[in-house]
Amino acid sequence: MRRRDFISAGIGTLSTGVLAGCIGGDDDGNQEAAGGEQEAAGGGSTPTGGDGRHDGVYVQQFTDGMAMQGTADAGDLRVAVMYSAPHRFWRMVGDERKEEPREEGDSLHLMATVWDPETDIVVPETGLTVEIAPEGGAFDEQVIYPMLSQPMGFHYGANFALDGDGSYDVRVTVGGLNIRRTGAFEGRFGDPTTATVGITFDDETRRSIDEQVRELDKFGEPGAVKPMDMMMPDGTLPAPGSLPGELVGTGRTDDAVLPLLAVREDPPVNAETYLAVSARTRYNGYTLPAAGLEATVERGGETVFEGPLRRTLDPELNYHYGAAVDGIESGDKITVTPVTPPQVARHRGYERAFLEMDSVTYTV
Repeated sequence: MRRRDFISAGIGTLSTGVLAGCIGGDDDGNQEAAGGEQEAAGGGSTPTGGDGRHDGVYVQQFTDGMAMQGTADAGDLRVAVMYSAPHRFWRMVGDERKEEPREEGDSLHLMATVWDPETDIVVPETGLTVEIAPEGGAFDEQVIYPMLSQPMGFHYGANFALDGDGSYDVRVTVGGLNIRRTGAFEGRFGDPTTATVGITFDDETRRSIDEQVRELDKFGEPGAVKPMDMMMPDGTLPAPGSLPGELVGTGRTDDAVLPLLAVREDPPVNAETYLAVSARTRYNGYTLPAAGLEATVERGGETVFEGPLRRTLDPELNYHYGAAVDGIESGDKITVTPVTPPQVARHRGYERAFLEMDSVTYTV
């Protein structure tokens, strides 16, 4: 099977969910609300200025259906595999946004979520790959991307063409993490692991999913449809005030929310104070991984710290960007500077956000 082969077939499922909900959310990156997205026939055009859509996070155009297929353990992690109708999405290459259009031959949008079942923390940056085979046949490796959608949160996904109706095996390889792990995660998730989940592909479920599509009246307005109710985590981060340490402040830039925490008691690394930025989306509070962030600490007009904030996975602080500093004092000014936008693909509603992120300054 080839990813772009033409196929006339449907979408099979073990269970089907409607990605729908109310519009809403607050400004500090905690979720109130989610839903799905399906493009209208023909796929539309690449968003441009002046088309009525908000230039940050905006309400997507349609709700959608999803076919949950199953879960399996991959070493210490757990993997879920699901799919929906094919979607256009945009991936990031450095500072550039690259469109991945929906092709005529695409059969489905395959998705996978990876998490730690002990903490329910979603694990980004695994270097995940998938291989698909007709049941009992030869596997064909496929490209899949880390991405965000309003209903699904953080997951891995891409559009694929299959060879017709039937049963398929999806072999998911979770690459070893090469970002820092701290606390109980230290030394874990470093080796690649594999899990296989079977999926069913048939015409009956395609009709069921098509029947669930609904157009949203608030399409294009600032906001997001709320996360769907799933039996797995979606990358929603805890409220900033519930995380360890002192909440120094919560800044926002290009609809990315950047709560800054100062952890003095039991920091995850050897430090007098540990600075952590829990970067997340506005409205639903999904994790924003794989960005480049730097920080400076100024005291009395003098810079006392300057350096990168390392991408880190911790069971208490979740996924975040952190650095050890020699303490902070009242009156210190801490500036967080985005150097590279989050290298995560986006479904509609997110493709205009987190692209031109300005520095945010906090006063202790």
